[in-house]
Amino acid sequence: MFMFQRRFEGSGVRLCVLASALVILALGAGSSIDDARAEQAHAIAMHGKPVMPADFTHMPYVDPDAPKGGRLTWGVLGTFDSLNPFIVRGLAVQQMRGYVVESLLARGNDEPFTLYGLLARSIETDDERSFVTFRLDPRARFSDGKQVAAEDVLFSWQLLRDHGRPNHRQYYAKVAKAEAPDPLTVRFDLAGASDRELPLILGLMPILPKHAVDVATFEETTLASPTGSGPYRVTAVKPGASVTLTRDPGYWGRDLPINRGLYNFEEIRLDYFREANGQFEAFKRGLYDFRVEHEPLRWHDGYDFPAAKSGEVIRDTVKPGLPQPSEFLVFNTRRPIFADIRVRQALTLLFDFELVNRNYFFGLYSRAAGYFAGSELSAYGRPADARERELLKPFAAHIPPDIMDGSYRLPVTDGSGRDRSTLRAALKLLSEAGYEFEGTVLRNRATRAPFTFEILVTTRDQERIALAFQRDLKRAGIEPSVRSVDPVQFDQRRLAFEFDMIQNRWDQSLSPGNEQSFYWGSAAADNPGTRNYMGARDPAVDAMIAALLEAREHTDFVATVRALDRALIAGIYTIPLFNVSEQWIARWNRIERPKATSLSGYLPETSWSKGHPPATQAK
Repeated sequence: MFMFQRRFEGSGVRLCVLASALVILALGAGSSIDDARAEQAHAIAMHGKPVMPADFTHMPYVDPDAPKGGRLTWGVLGTFDSLNPFIVRGLAVQQMRGYVVESLLARGNDEPFTLYGLLARSIETDDERSFVTFRLDPRARFSDGKQVAAEDVLFSWQLLRDHGRPNHRQYYAKVAKAEAPDPLTVRFDLAGASDRELPLILGLMPILPKHAVDVATFEETTLASPTGSGPYRVTAVKPGASVTLTRDPGYWGRDLPINRGLYNFEEIRLDYFREANGQFEAFKRGLYDFRVEHEPLRWHDGYDFPAAKSGEVIRDTVKPGLPQPSEFLVFNTRRPIFADIRVRQALTLLFDFELVNRNYFFGLYSRAAGYFAGSELSAYGRPADARERELLKPFAAHIPPDIMDGSYRLPVTDGSGRDRSTLRAALKLLSEAGYEFEGTVLRNRATRAPFTFEILVTTRDQERIALAFQRDLKRAGIEPSVRSVDPVQFDQRRLAFEFDMIQNRWDQSLSPGNEQSFYWGSAAADNPGTRNYMGARDPAVDAMIAALLEAREHTDFVATVRALDRALIAGIYTIPLFNVSEQWIARWNRIERPKATSLSGYLPETSWSKGHPPATQAK
């Protein structure tokens, strides 16, 4: 610096050079001029700006004066053998996230993808999102009283990158460098990642205490109570049956604006049920407090028990603003029988949605191809714009013209269960794929093996759909078997890709990102524990996922997601069953919820017990 002083002695430039040199020194080791230009903010949005200002007091979908106290009993279908949801091994209690273990930032559930400060009181990044810096709230504490520090953030990043679930390993490996300029600041260098979502993904990283986690045993299942920084502690565990969470009286974040009106119960007990009908019967007896209903037949005529008739059980219909959850029959294309796309097209023709919707679902459902139904992100029924065509140009040979011009439609039957036109079209495709009739049995022309496969199910609703499809397929000489297993075995086989066909749904947001590669990226196809259940390996899909992660403007982002949707539709990886436009919530009247509903729909953490006075009175 002194050399610059002498060289420019007496010139008008001297002060400017001195100022620049001081700025560079002030940035410190491991930082850059980009850091100086970065904006320190209370929140970050994937696209656009956060809706809530820096001085917001609470989210619009909560009651800020909700009373505290009481107990919520939560009925969960399945079982568990671990309290660690961050590893592949075991069946974990998912509520450890948020309730016990927190992240640096928390979702604003009224926006497509915006995160607000939680453990981190501020976030900084540049326009390129080539780095991100989190500054921790000095008040943040783990439940054992130890301060949450930068070393815990770096430890969590390294631990989950090397030993976490496949999605964590994939996301966090994109970080080029991580460092802690001071005890409450963490900086991640993201150069070369080409992923504008990565700062938000890191903001959602669960933060684990370095002093309380044994790296050597982290990948083993455990029922030991985790040490977290969240509003609850685990206070009781009955293996496979129940977990009790009790409010941490010293919870550091209880007065944060992002938390006001949330986590209102003094105690939350998670009761597990291995069978869906038994779970519903327990609800009817008042053994747990609320349920999200997924079976239209049950919603239509199953709530005629005395408590529902008297008003003790309340039924709410909620319309979220997200893409409609969609159910699919999933082809495991790893199986040779489903490797030929003509076979998958034929079986799609043979599914009689009109009959199933009328007889089983009271006409409550609609049906659309694609994975973002009911939103602007859906390509179904829309012609591709110029940007979509540009993106898909290298893969044009694999995207049928009707999918590109928006004229593609799912087959529609006459609803009789005996539609001859769809049967003829299906048999033509099966013949082209190498199958022919021998008597009443469809056989492989080369091997003479009969066309048969297993449909794996776990609920009554899934079984009814599978049996209806079984009847449809028999008309074409196909003899599938339907096997019903308990939820635990179903999850184990699904995660290990040990099935021919299953029913599944992928819930989507208005800001799809890195999770899409976890759902259908080629790298996830042979990686057990991912959600690429169909085994998709498509360069077009991979390219569209990469493009959406680089999109800056909203219009470009929408075009990229639609292009992804077209590539997935073209692959015929699933048979679309139905789209769900509403959430069906049943609750005992001892539980109350806010009048406002978030964009994400119903949030259990916003509810409270009616048996306690409002917080303002309690004070």
